[in-house]
Amino acid sequence: MRIIPAIDIINGQCVRLTKGDYDTKKVYNENPVEVAKAFEDSGIEYLHVVDLDGAKASHIVNYNVLEAIATKTNLKIDFGGGLKSNEDLKIAFESGAHQITGGSIAVKNPEIFQDWITTYGSDKVILGADCNNEKIAISGWQEESGLEVIPFVKDYQSKGIDYVICTDISKDGMLEGPSFDLYQRILNEMSNIKLIASGGISAFNELPKLETMGCEGVIIGKAIYENRISLKQLENFILNN
Repeated sequence: MRIIPAIDIINGQCVRLTKGDYDTKKVYNENPVEVAKAFEDSGIEYLHVVDLDGAKASHIVNYNVLEAIATKTNLKIDFGGGLKSNEDLKIAFESGAHQITGGSIAVKNPEIFQDWITTYGSDKVILGADCNNEKIAISGWQEESGLEVIPFVKDYQSKGIDYVICTDISKDGMLEGPSFDLYQRILNEMSNIKLIASGGISAFNELPKLETMGCEGVIIGKAIYENRISLKQLENFILNN
């Protein structure tokens, strides 16, 4: 299972929100490159970067931060937040993204998202299936779409999606543990899906459980920044896998 720390960006700074609420913003570091380098120094190879300004603006904003991290580390970065057009995607990949994540676009403009899967390939495009009460949420989690998460993911798997990041918004930033039950049901229904668990990771002992369930990756944010999970623990986990 891949360990994927998260860096969320507002105004070029490394921040965390609780349940996606911008009013709960907490700045952890003014230099995201510094944070990314610390991850890389601990043997981590992957990074999840979210452009929160972009999510609000509905177009890419913090591509300069993406470029700085991509230039100064060898981390494989998946980048999301506000990617709505072919131009946004082009900028993201040219700025150093290894993969991109599309969430709202997959709901609001499935034709464009489908075109991205066809054009760039299923190894480059991740489906963002962020949900509240198992209903897909969009527009920086400010809107609920009414779509059920499992049928939504199933539909996109039939259209060629391999990678899915599923965030249970009610768990995000709460440090109360992830949605094990939901992930188990997704994995039971779709055996070949590469499911990346996200939201609520609070303690190191949750990681082996997610791995045993069959998660392909896990995104960890606040638990690292609040020292609930140390970089040393993650380094050891990676070395032993």
